[in-house]
Amino acid sequence: MLAYLQNLTFWDWLALGTVLLILEVFGAGGYLLWIGVAAAGVGVLTYVIPETPWALQFILFGSLSILTAVFWWRRQRSAEHVAGHSGLNSRGQELQGRQFTLHEAIVGGRGKIKAGDSLWLVIGPDMPVGTPVEVIGQDGVLLKVRAVAL
Repeated sequence: MLAYLQNLTFWDWLALGTVLLILEVFGAGGYLLWIGVAAAGVGVLTYVIPETPWALQFILFGSLSILTAVFWWRRQRSAEHVAGHSGLNSRGQELQGRQFTLHEAIVGGRGKIKAGDSLWLVIGPDMPVGTPVEVIGQDGVLLKVRAVAL
């Protein structure tokens, strides 16, 4: 076994990288992807510098595996942080604090405003069409509005 390890070629590293990438396809969650990339990187290095000692190859493989896994982990954490504030399923929150003109009068506590190319149902005190209103909250799909003092 030691004789095999002492005579590793770039093909061995590329084969290991390929096997790891194939295993990643079956759902390893990203970890084997980066370890496979590290193995391929060592394979490229041993192609460029074929006399690289086997111990250095393993040190490089371990170091690259750790570095790429940490890089992936940090990137995933930052992506989760950004995704947590995406506004998905709460589109009305982005309208809070903005002012609009009533598109349909609020009668019986309900009316409509036009925000961009969408009509939104609003609730608030009765007001005529054209009244400037400010969105102050959201109740499900209904936006809460109040009249804006001019």
